[in-house]
Amino acid sequence: MLTRLGNIFRVPDLRNKVLFTLFVIALYQLGANVPVPGVSFAAVQRLQHQAGSSGVLGFLNLFSGGALVRLAIFGLGVMPYITSSIIIQLLSTVIPKLEEWRDQGAVGQKKITQTTRYLTVALALMQSTGLVYAFHGHDQSLLGVSIDLIPKFTVPLAAFMVLCLTAGTAFVMWLAELITQRGIGQGMSILIFANVVASIPSGGKAIYQEGGSGKFFTILVVSIVLLVVIVFMDQGQRRIPVTFAKRVVGRRMYGGSSTYIPLKVNQSGVIPIIFASSVLYIPVLFSNVIPWHGFQNFVRTNIQPTAKIYIGLYFLLILAFTFFYVYVAFDPHQQADIIRKQGGFVPGIRPGPPTERYFAHILSRITVVGAAFLGIVAVVPSLLMSLWHLNAFPFYGTTLLIAVGVALETMRQIDSQLMMRNYEGFLK
Repeated sequence: MLTRLGNIFRVPDLRNKVLFTLFVIALYQLGANVPVPGVSFAAVQRLQHQAGSSGVLGFLNLFSGGALVRLAIFGLGVMPYITSSIIIQLLSTVIPKLEEWRDQGAVGQKKITQTTRYLTVALALMQSTGLVYAFHGHDQSLLGVSIDLIPKFTVPLAAFMVLCLTAGTAFVMWLAELITQRGIGQGMSILIFANVVASIPSGGKAIYQEGGSGKFFTILVVSIVLLVVIVFMDQGQRRIPVTFAKRVVGRRMYGGSSTYIPLKVNQSGVIPIIFASSVLYIPVLFSNVIPWHGFQNFVRTNIQPTAKIYIGLYFLLILAFTFFYVYVAFDPHQQADIIRKQGGFVPGIRPGPPTERYFAHILSRITVVGAAFLGIVAVVPSLLMSLWHLNAFPFYGTTLLIAVGVALETMRQIDSQLMMRNYEGFLK
């Protein structure tokens, strides 16, 4: 293993990418620990001690690496960008202009990316305004406790804090894109990975202190089993054979080869879990602006990570978003059309609509397994904690999925670059 690890640093290009990625992660962690001006440090310490993982704050804090509780410059983390991406992907199925951009290839993708950036800044502006208001002691449903982090609150100070948080989100988005372009892995996933992995030791300690050694080691054994299942399912795929007919162009003959289309069981990765969590965050945002005590009490009581209603909705949303994302990422009609234009066919299946129906049938069957797998892994630890009335670190299933999924995908990228240079990789 040490020899294989050393192979990374023997390749100058790969070494520079890894070091650049580590530098960006360190820079992100620095911004996640620098509070915006006007925040009371003593109040932050009380909030960290009392709130812990309670309320929706625990989930938001998970994806910001603890920066949200500290009301740091990078306090919003990657959530505005994730929410913006969800909205754009949903709208691309109903708005003709966005659908046209999606079908234009690289040029259209550039326009969609730019639109996602603008929407991210707009969402960051709205969320930072709501958070500054909430952290001034006005929202117990979000924080779980009522603590004023901004004792010397003034309108100009609030506007400056909103500006700092919005600028921090834009900077985080730029850092993620830099990792994607010049580093290793997908930038946004790497930042999320760094945040959730950093929370595992403190989360495990909180479970041990609240539940005792018996419950802690039970959850640890369950987590190890889930870890093995995640790795096993991540490697599973259905290979659809494709044969290309021979054709003569000029004096050369093309085609006559066979290949396959790999359809992974977990085709969507951890995206549905992030989507589902973001959707469940929406009622909390509405509870900040809707002056209806019945709705606010419902959100405070039931939209909690260990509440039965939350767990049920979480599971159903993961199933729905898995099917949605898989069919957006792998469109059977588009794939069948591409194969037909290239002179290919699936053995035993006629080109055109029959191939499309065949792809849709295979995709629906494996997506059922993948969606059930994601949902079960995400909610099993939460169910255990709900039965045991534990509130500490209720997002352990989500954390495990994100950590393993991003780590495996990043290692595949490193492996591919090592194999190109005749070095032995990590994965077999």
